Amino acid sequence: MHYKPYSPEWHRYRYLKEALDKYLDDYVDNDTIRDDILDILAERSEQAYAEFNRISELEGKLRKD
Repeated sequence: MHYKPYSPEWHRYRYLKEALDKYLDDYVDNDTIRDDILDILAERSEQAYAEFNRISELEGKLRKD
């Protein structure tokens, strides 16, 4: 993939490539790479779910009256 230099897409790709390159350069086991990615996704999901619950609770209180 080739993105326009310095575009948001280009930066995202660069950051992901740098992170993956670091794992590979350090000879990190594939299972560890997979587990780390899944942990990051799980953390993000838990944060999103907590935010959703907080907003839903607020919305419920606002609609009560």
